Amino acid sequence: MNDGITPSSYALRAGAGDSPVILHVPHSSRSIPGDVRAGIELDDDELERELDHITDAHTEEIAARAGEAASRTPWRFVNRLSRLVVDPERFPDEREEMRAVGMGAVYTRTTHGGVLRRDGFDDRPLLETCFHPYARAMTDAVADRLAATGRVVVIDVHSYPTARLPYELHGDGPRPPVCLGADRFHTPPDLLARAEEAFADFGGTQVNTPFAGTYVPLEYYEQDPRVTALMIEIRRDLYMSEPGGPAGPGLGGLARALATLVDAVSAA
Repeated sequence: MNDGITPSSYALRAGAGDSPVILHVPHSSRSIPGDVRAGIELDDDELERELDHITDAHTEEIAARAGEAASRTPWRFVNRLSRLVVDPERFPDEREEMRAVGMGAVYTRTTHGGVLRRDGFDDRPLLETCFHPYARAMTDAVADRLAATGRVVVIDVHSYPTARLPYELHGDGPRPPVCLGADRFHTPPDLLARAEEAFADFGGTQVNTPFAGTYVPLEYYEQDPRVTALMIEIRRDLYMSEPGGPAGPGLGGLARALATLVDAVSAA
């Protein structure tokens, strides 16, 4: 854990100038600044266990390897802070249904319903210093790719546990090896088809189960069809020991599959 929040709380890794693809990795980090740690109501052991459950471990490495293997290097936007600081993919207001379980933009409850932050916690400083700058930077990254290539494909790289965690609101459906999160406006059928083909060797894909939707900056959401997006949710038993354990041999194959998808949508 570091001492404080810095402008490098997120990182944009440059890709090829003519690549329309941004690999978005929002939940791979375990880093929590010291001043944020002070507001968390867990002891060190409890916090480490929570990070094991909530972190999309090794997804940054999957995205990095995919970028190296792709014929046209994609851009990568990586959150360098844990989602226990802020979750950049949540709405910061009443639109966010996960607020019902204390897991809006700033979490107040753990994956198992325990207290993460005290009642009445003021989340405005974290929204101002972390959430909104992240959103602006991702919006700028999308604008840059639109200006350079005329289109953008945001591929959201996640993982999820084999067994349902108590916080999941819609976790009673199938848990396929690879869940594809789709949006009715921003995920065209050909993008879904290419993802299904790229990950076909891992035991099957399903759409919007157990997690649905994908990340698009609000400035473009349901406004600009040139911005397409897809969420890749990889079931963790395919590539790592759960919860929070080391990566296994499956990681390399998943990275190659993601690179195949990147190549397919880059050439489209």
